[in-house]
Amino acid sequence: MANLLFSLLLHALLTWQSFASPLPPQQLAAAPYDVIVVGSGPAGVIIASRLSENPARKVLLIEGGGPSYWVTGGTERPQWLAGTNLSRVDVPGLYSTIYTNPSNQLLCQNKIRAYGACTIGGNSAINAGLFYEPPRSDFDTYFPAGWKYADLVPAINRLYATQPSTNNPSLDGLYYQQSGYTAAKQWLVTNAGYSELNINANAARKTKVFGHPVYNYADGKRSGPVITYLQTALKRPNFQLQSGTWVQRIARTGPLATGVVVTTNGITSTIPLTAKGRVILSGGALKSPELLMKSGIGDPAVLTTLSRANQLGGLPPSAWINNTAVGAGLFDNPNTFIAMQGPSIQAYNYQYDNPIPADRDLYLTRKSGHYSFAGGSCSFWDTVRRADGTVAGVQGGLGAAGYQAYTNAMTVTMNIYGTSGLRSTGKVVLDGADFLPGPSGSVYYSDPQDAQDIATFIRRLFDALPGTGMTPLNLSPSATVPEIVSYITSWTPYTRGQVNHWSSSCRLGGGCVDGNTTVVGMRNVNVVDASVVAPLSVNPQMGVMIAAERAWELIDRLMV
Repeated sequence: MANLLFSLLLHALLTWQSFASPLPPQQLAAAPYDVIVVGSGPAGVIIASRLSENPARKVLLIEGGGPSYWVTGGTERPQWLAGTNLSRVDVPGLYSTIYTNPSNQLLCQNKIRAYGACTIGGNSAINAGLFYEPPRSDFDTYFPAGWKYADLVPAINRLYATQPSTNNPSLDGLYYQQSGYTAAKQWLVTNAGYSELNINANAARKTKVFGHPVYNYADGKRSGPVITYLQTALKRPNFQLQSGTWVQRIARTGPLATGVVVTTNGITSTIPLTAKGRVILSGGALKSPELLMKSGIGDPAVLTTLSRANQLGGLPPSAWINNTAVGAGLFDNPNTFIAMQGPSIQAYNYQYDNPIPADRDLYLTRKSGHYSFAGGSCSFWDTVRRADGTVAGVQGGLGAAGYQAYTNAMTVTMNIYGTSGLRSTGKVVLDGADFLPGPSGSVYYSDPQDAQDIATFIRRLFDALPGTGMTPLNLSPSATVPEIVSYITSWTPYTRGQVNHWSSSCRLGGGCVDGNTTVVGMRNVNVVDASVVAPLSVNPQMGVMIAAERAWELIDRLMV
């Protein structure tokens, strides 16, 4: 689900999580670790947890931010949750309120030049929790040998066995906000010939399919690797979670990492590796390339700039590892919002402080109703086959309410994404006096074919509208493909929005990492997060988790 197009000034309060007793920097520096994982997003939690299954292996998971879920010590929440064991993160229906009631504990401030979470769980603590299995064609088409679908089946099965998910999250068994689903079903299934199905049970199908969203929720609450993998890992004496600690760079001697340089509470120190240890970067598709560059691994032109600004810790040019693939190929889904109005539509607006009393009470007493899920009624997919035989994936969904100028009670927002097979990419750039990572300007529509593909999808959708009563408000239903191209590539509150599904900036098969996720030019540094994942046909969260499960198999063998 797309992040709304607000430009927010956010304040992050870095606090210690309460249940893992983080060690002071001096104590951490005194004891070498066999594995240091940087970043506690979905991939970082999974790879750290799996590697700690070996009791002889000492594993440290480092997170720069602080608590999120209640179980991690998270306490940020509205008054109506007082007296419960819930933070705002735990309640799925509070997902969208992070844009109207921004968090002062969960979001990044002065760490990346994009919207994102800096907290235990990473973006899995603030996103909608959508949990879609990528089709096998994604892996077989866009991933290298060793990462094809057949190679990933054990990883997929382990993930399903560990991480709960549901397409009917309300514990009373009812579906809510179904006016949009009913209208979209007539539009897409009856008129456009889509198939209504269980999305993950038919994961291989991504052409003209429609169904209920799938979420990684359990018991009416947000789940995710923090609730599943992390809680298991924390019971192991060889596993340590350290929050409130920012990694500045990898300490290394030539191609061998010897530890990580960190700052905690203003104190800088080095946490060492054992002789056969490994550093695993799991900070996401913006932060992981940044750490590689600031460790002297990247494009020599970028390293030269960083060196002149004293950003490489004194590392001389003779020790640099030149790898122009670091940070290259950055991808995000180009997004378009289309306000859809219909006489049968009943919009629903989530409230952070003052939810409708009946809806509040239904959630608190039964974990049911509107607040048991992130909002939105349906998801759907199609493909666009080009003249050269290549295929672009496209995806859509209906939200719970309108947006910007279109917010009446009969309007919801349709999100349209381009997904797999798109050709536009950018790169991670370190900008400003503090050299923080962000996207270059070429991420969206730098290849005009992408706009053509997405406009073709929108035109197909509009062709099926007659007789449904549904009307697009910010784009004419009679718009031609060229007119749609012009609109979606223009700068409006409804177009060119950052979805913040960043991926592919250290992509498998692209020269940044090898097939084991080891950084090219290094012996014992790996990248395991969305950086290594090719653009997928679905929201990337589940695909990133699958990649972490697969990476565990490969790294575990390297450490024997």
